[in-house]
Amino acid sequence: QVQLVESGGGLVQSGGSLRLSCAASGSIFGIGTMGWYRQAPVKQRELVATISSGGVTNYADSVKGRFTIDRDNAKSTVYLQMNSLKPEDTAVYYCYARRTMKNYWGQGTQVTVSS
Repeated sequence: QVQLVESGGGLVQSGGSLRLSCAASGSIFGIGTMGWYRQAPVKQRELVATISSGGVTNYADSVKGRFTIDRDNAKSTVYLQMNSLKPEDTAVYYCYARRTMKNYWGQGTQVTVSS
């Protein structure tokens, strides 16, 4: 089993920045892709960004140029730097990790962007 714990969410004004962190623990050997998804009220969960164990990244079009994902494999931690935040970025952000064909999710952290 893999446990994921997110931190770094909060309330920020439009145009501001936040940095999310997600630390993995438990059976961390063999973790492959990690990433972030988000879910706004009455919307489906959507991909924000992912990063492979080798550092290959993938971003949703809506966040390209504003968000940056990176990871520290030694610490089993993935980060999401969010700049130029917009009110439409308001959502619960979930950390994601894939290991041995299983998906693991964190409990989520709220990000609220005020206009």
